[in-house]
Amino acid sequence: MKVNPINVDNGMKVSDLLDQFDKSGVLGAGRVSRACNILTEMIKDEDMNVFMSLGGPLIPGGMRNIVTKMINEGHVGLIVSSGANITHDLVEAFGGAHYQHEGRDDEDLNADGIGRIADINVGSDDFTIFESEIIKIFEEISSKKNVISIQELLFEIGLLIDDENSFVGAAARNNVPIFAPGLIDSMMGLQLWIFNQDHDFVVDAVADMHYLSDIVFESEKVGAILLGGGLTKHYTLASNVIKGGLDSAIQITMDRPEAGSLGGAPLEEAKSWAKAKCGSNLASVVGDVTVIFPLIYAAALDKINSD
Repeated sequence: MKVNPINVDNGMKVSDLLDQFDKSGVLGAGRVSRACNILTEMIKDEDMNVFMSLGGPLIPGGMRNIVTKMINEGHVGLIVSSGANITHDLVEAFGGAHYQHEGRDDEDLNADGIGRIADINVGSDDFTIFESEIIKIFEEISSKKNVISIQELLFEIGLLIDDENSFVGAAARNNVPIFAPGLIDSMMGLQLWIFNQDHDFVVDAVADMHYLSDIVFESEKVGAILLGGGLTKHYTLASNVIKGGLDSAIQITMDRPEAGSLGGAPLEEAKSWAKAKCGSNLASVVGDVTVIFPLIYAAALDKINSD
């Protein structure tokens, strides 16, 4: 099959552009179009439970409403998130915000109580609000139960969030479980530790595995949207080893494979570990999640709504 030139026309939809990528079929355009096609089929397949992993600064980087929309639309059935993305979601749910970095010196930012994530700034005042509000929530939850799994904790927190754009709140309202195996490695984890100094409140990470394994076994098929690498990617992949691996998956990451890290490993490598099934439908895209995923999700919505 020959490589066709990519055409751009006035008034074309996002899905039209991705169709042009598909007709080209090579390099980044080809990989992005394949990821879009797999994403579209995963969403359309009523027998497929779609897991989404959130690694890297996706929520402070502007992806919050997209994740929430996917939950509300029923396009994802389970989320594996870093503790940081949960924390930053709650920062905004409690009235805080994230700001564009204006090129100031980092030592000046430190003096003004501002933390930097690449070109994103977060103020200490926003974290102060988070800290005071999350402690109130811990107080309410621990008054009812003093031993709880991470997933149960996040569900209970979500029920107490009054923000329609919060993905933690949307997940609780839609009964979409959130798993966060690295929760302690975040500002929320720090607040949990502080809270535990004078409260009898145990967060049991192992307990999540019972519930997660039940979900995997009860799902006829499992697909995955792996955004970023690291722990959230591995937890999503490894949870499916017990059933022979994922049936379908896409990953978008800036990590490279040469150093052997899991974050940069192509999804095909997961077949050797039975984390993805032999014959599974897989696509790996090297690039910025905040650029590529909104593009392919918008195109997928076009395709789904035109059927």
